[in-house]
Amino acid sequence: MSRFFSPLPQGVQDAALLIARLLVGSVLVAHGWQKFNEYTLAGTAGAFEQMGVPAPNLTAAVAAVIELGAGALILAGLLTSVAGVLVALNMAGAYLFVHKGLGVYVENGGYELVAVIAAASLALAAVGPGRISLDALIARPSTRAEEKVAA
Repeated sequence: MSRFFSPLPQGVQDAALLIARLLVGSVLVAHGWQKFNEYTLAGTAGAFEQMGVPAPNLTAAVAAVIELGAGALILAGLLTSVAGVLVALNMAGAYLFVHKGLGVYVENGGYELVAVIAAASLALAAVGPGRISLDALIARPSTRAEEKVAA
């Protein structure tokens, strides 16, 4: 470890990861829910077709499911690494098929939102959800008493 870097205390790390998961997950769930309910999958597919996204019916459904499903997993801190990678791949597709060449800013159709969501999702996939998560609860080692009973 570098002498210039000292990681945050474990409790602060866990709180920061929880807040990051809640923010990223809620944005993803909102966008996925919007594709299912407000725009509908047919409407989303129509918009994808106009933007030149290949296989718009399939990609609309995949995008909606990943945003809603992986967003919920990230919120809960369950299968966080898998969910984070799926979201990053989804955002890479959004960049390549919709935002590429339009600059950075959302107001011009740019990639800033998909880039930030992809970066945050990859960071969560890389470091995990923290101790305040279902992943941590499931992976928590058994106590000594449980070990004695099992033996």
